[in-house]
Amino acid sequence: MASEDTLSSNPLLQNFDFPPFDSVDAHHVRPGIRALLQQLEAELEQLEKAVEPSWPKLVEPLEKIIDRLSVVWGMINHLKAVKDTPELRAAIEEVQPEKVKFQLRLGQSKPIYNAFKAIRESPDWNSLSEARQRLVEAQIKEAVLSGIALEDDKREEFNKIEQELEKLSHKFSENVLDATKKFEKLITDKKEIEGLPPSALGLFAQAAVSKGHETATADTGPWLITLDAPSYLPVMQHAKNRALREEVYRAYLSRASSGDLDNTAIIDQILKLRLEKAKLLGYRNYAEVSMATKMATVEKADELLEKLRSASWDPAVQDIEDLKSFAKNQGAAEADSLTHWDITFWSERLRESKYDINEEELRPYFSLPKVMDALFGLAKTLFGIDVVPADGVAPVWNSDVRFYCVKDSSGNPTAYFYFDPYSRPSEKRDGAWMDEVFSRSRVMAQKGSSVRLPVAQMVCNQTPPVGDKPSLMTFREVETVFHEFGHALQHMLTKEDEGLVAGIRNIEWDAVELPSQFMENWCYHRDTLMSIAKHYQTGETLPENVYKKLLAARTFRAGSLSLRQLKFATVDLELHTKYMPGGAETIYEVDQRVSIKTQVIPPLPEDRFLCSFSHIFAGGYAAGYYSYKWAEVLSADAFSAFEDAGLDDIKAVKETGQRFRNTILALGGGKAPLKVFVEFRGREPSPEPLLRHNGLLAASA
Repeated sequence: MASEDTLSSNPLLQNFDFPPFDSVDAHHVRPGIRALLQQLEAELEQLEKAVEPSWPKLVEPLEKIIDRLSVVWGMINHLKAVKDTPELRAAIEEVQPEKVKFQLRLGQSKPIYNAFKAIRESPDWNSLSEARQRLVEAQIKEAVLSGIALEDDKREEFNKIEQELEKLSHKFSENVLDATKKFEKLITDKKEIEGLPPSALGLFAQAAVSKGHETATADTGPWLITLDAPSYLPVMQHAKNRALREEVYRAYLSRASSGDLDNTAIIDQILKLRLEKAKLLGYRNYAEVSMATKMATVEKADELLEKLRSASWDPAVQDIEDLKSFAKNQGAAEADSLTHWDITFWSERLRESKYDINEEELRPYFSLPKVMDALFGLAKTLFGIDVVPADGVAPVWNSDVRFYCVKDSSGNPTAYFYFDPYSRPSEKRDGAWMDEVFSRSRVMAQKGSSVRLPVAQMVCNQTPPVGDKPSLMTFREVETVFHEFGHALQHMLTKEDEGLVAGIRNIEWDAVELPSQFMENWCYHRDTLMSIAKHYQTGETLPENVYKKLLAARTFRAGSLSLRQLKFATVDLELHTKYMPGGAETIYEVDQRVSIKTQVIPPLPEDRFLCSFSHIFAGGYAAGYYSYKWAEVLSADAFSAFEDAGLDDIKAVKETGQRFRNTILALGGGKAPLKVFVEFRGREPSPEPLLRHNGLLAASA
């Protein structure tokens, strides 16, 4: 047990205005988290003894417990993501089960659940604000979905299923990882890898060196191909060697489907347990459990997928025809029988010939400082806020991290955020994300202030500055920064003071991508893009013809790309609504059946893509993959409000922006997302703007 004095100096247990990111170390984690959990356990017992169905006796003490845990756990988890060490990882892994156990204990607390139910059933219910009603209902629903209302033996069965599902999904991803690692193809003859760009050859040589071929170079080989995405994709896009593409495609498609890494039985077991869990909770199938906390219903999701599918089908058929005739013009032997391992390769060639856009040549026009200036300028125009540097106000975890203050039109701070832009492969995980550090909250306000201001962190992984050049970004990286800033805005500009439903908290999963995808649209808006795209040396603006190509390339093969997402979403819903584990139809037959309507070129009979579909068997997307499309509909329709008002009419843009801020960005999880959307748009969402942005509208008319 850590002694009192070491605990009193443990940064995780201090009171702080901003997290002490610079002074938390791996050795603080075990004693700090254990002491915190002990303290919270005592507070929870205290709360359960004294609980009454009122805000001061139930919600306020509960919010303090939840907030304390999420702030401190968020801090160490964040450090693991941006400043990983084996010591930190081991420490977190060791205390994680204790934290999960406490969360289950909190989630299945009968006294708290009964107090929330008493509020729900009290005569004063109708006088509560909408946000407070949403908060109470969310707490009751969450408890019910954690099995709280079950009889003791049923609850035991439920907890067993939860533990077992946790184990199975871990095993599922381990099998995918191991199967991906298992495939290696060593190439010694340069002719076999003709067409691959230098960056890919460098990667393959590096892989060969790591497997004992010390002398391997990008130029002379040998080259080692694996099934990791950075290796698999370039082969499918650029390898002229068709036999190589076929071999790699088949290997990729059959990952984790044979031998001791076969995921087939695991998938069946997962689907069986999910169905049992649903039945225990009183639902007909697992999709209904998933939708219980989402905006959509199973019927509504099905309806949207079908609407998008019928609009995408003909354009997708046309995409294949275009590829065939292009391949024929290029004298390709396979032109008449294009199949799965040809599509990506010929699409890439067609894209190059049509739009002549080279990502690398665009980089000098997108320097990070210019991009951030333009992004903050746009936020000022749309939402009337000023983003000002506040470096030095809060401790940071790396010298590249910037700290900013967001001020309202009267110059008062409304929020803060950290921005960590560059990739650091040795210690930072890849991808990009936004997370909350603090949420806005009345209960958590410091003495002397009426509310605690929200603090966000935005993390990206782009090319660091080289020498005296600034960070030069790809267009995709520009879109990513806009996307994450959209999430951050919804967290930071909330007007909701109830901490448990402020910002992005308690917003349904299928609506939470609305502001982020909405912000991406501005990257294609001429004035916004031209204000960013200035050459970092000469200052000249991106040539007009390049802008037009970027715009045109946005809808390239939109039908095919749309169908691909729709196939994943449809097969996911089929397996979680109609499929009966151990019944007449196998999972692969379900997949083939769905493919008839969602794939122009039918899958190979031996296609086993389900065995590596981690999103739904090891991620949070079970019966929820449709959410990607659902949120795209919302965000495209929200952007179309600006198009309707007139993108060149600055007054109209500002008025619409203010309305977007007062609804979508301000109301948090305190109002149902559909109501929020209707308040902004004046009507329910329509899929038309999404189809129009993707160039698919004519097809559906």
